[in-house]
Amino acid sequence: MAAQPIVILGGFLITGEAYVPMCRWLEQRCDQPVRLVPASRIDWLFTVGAWGWRRLLDRTAALVEELAAGSPTGKVTLIGHSSGGVMLRLFLGAEPFAGRVYNGVALVDRLVCLGSPHTALRATPLRQLVDRRYPGACFADAVAYVSVAGDLALEDGSATARRLAPGSYRAISGSEAVAGDGLVPVGSACLQGSQQLVLPGVAHGGAFGPRWYGTPEVVAQWWCD
Repeated sequence: MAAQPIVILGGFLITGEAYVPMCRWLEQRCDQPVRLVPASRIDWLFTVGAWGWRRLLDRTAALVEELAAGSPTGKVTLIGHSSGGVMLRLFLGAEPFAGRVYNGVALVDRLVCLGSPHTALRATPLRQLVDRRYPGACFADAVAYVSVAGDLALEDGSATARRLAPGSYRAISGSEAVAGDGLVPVGSACLQGSQQLVLPGVAHGGAFGPRWYGTPEVVAQWWCD
């Protein structure tokens, strides 16, 4: 795939400094601009409602439009971590959302989701809306979808992973006895119809284990030029 700019939307309550190593690795590998959608913890708290989603997706749209204008392919690659990956699935679509039409599929031809909870027994109304409007790899004829899941042995994870995983796995999948990254089960992170990668020993975030999706050596495992 030809090199092109990259826009990253991070995960719930995770601030920009966590993604710096990932951004640097991608910039060096692709020799293209890599931009992170700015999002504070306050911004993420607002995402309990559609207005909060729109705030972040509007910022995503501005970056995508800016970078696509200078892209050698005319397109941009999107990377979404955790909740960001679910939100970017909505961004690709052309149905109105909170008073805005994004139609990201016109400027995006690749979406990589990292530990994103695509399915859940107790999905929020907004996440249910994403699945209802754009199930699975909905735009696979125009966009290459890649979903990446971590398979972390909890004894190798942090105290946070060991504390949160049972309840999170149960809420998302209905069982504690499933593989996952310390927060999101593998089955939830693997989007139907996408290219699916399951990475042993990879945690949801830096708070969950020493190696997570944004660790440079792990980025090298899921990134495909």
